[in-house]
Amino acid sequence: MKKLKKTIPILILCLALGIWLAGCASSGKGAPEKTNCDASIKWDVTDQVKLTQFDCAVGKHGGEPSLIFTVGLENPTETPLRYRLNIWLEDMSKAAGHYVPRKGKPPVVEPGKATTVKIPFIKTNKLSKDILVIVTTMDME
Repeated sequence: MKKLKKTIPILILCLALGIWLAGCASSGKGAPEKTNCDASIKWDVTDQVKLTQFDCAVGKHGGEPSLIFTVGLENPTETPLRYRLNIWLEDMSKAAGHYVPRKGKPPVVEPGKATTVKIPFIKTNKLSKDILVIVTTMDME
């Protein structure tokens, strides 16, 4: 019973955060031209990136069944940028994030260049039907 009393405020906070994030997302801003994901996807993508690919598939990652997202990003600006990519599987209460690029000196996507990243949701063996995608730029100073 004590454990339940401690977890209720955390659950309420998570629910409120999820509602706030869903309210901040828009249906089409920044969406790639096509995707193979059969899901309701909400996009909140900075104007400083162009999504060139957004695919999802169930496969294996590290020997475990996984839902794997392949995301292509292109830097359309004249400034080298680093991005933060977050994917929420809202119907499964799961989330993952990725710095793009992960490494480098400095870790940036050069102007006009593109890169692709894979984000696995390990031990997830089915496709999500309700996805939120957020892409922001990171301050490199």
